[in-house]
Amino acid sequence: MDSMPDWVTRLPGAVTVSDRDRRIVYMNDAAAATWAAKGGRALIGSSLEACHNERSRGIIDGLLSSGGVNVYTIEKAGVKKLIHQSAWRDESGAVAGLVELSLVLPEGMPHFVRG
Repeated sequence: MDSMPDWVTRLPGAVTVSDRDRRIVYMNDAAAATWAAKGGRALIGSSLEACHNERSRGIIDGLLSSGGVNVYTIEKAGVKKLIHQSAWRDESGAVAGLVELSLVLPEGMPHFVRG
């Protein structure tokens, strides 16, 4: 994969990109830091399958098949995060892999309903 623009590399949210074969092809600085204990950027080239359970592998398969989106929140070690997983497409429009964004949600984050 071509290198990402500087703003993506240094974005405070974690960005991990895989190809259609489920191989990690890119991690920005935040993603590498998040996964430092598991190898950080050394995970590039490894399979998403190695770090996901059977249920999660099924979701990955579904996203790659449908080109869909999976969004949820988690809390780990007292930190709340928004996880956004989405297929990305190549120039022809075919699903080419997945992108995962992981964004820390500030405590007491406001929620607005706009009309």
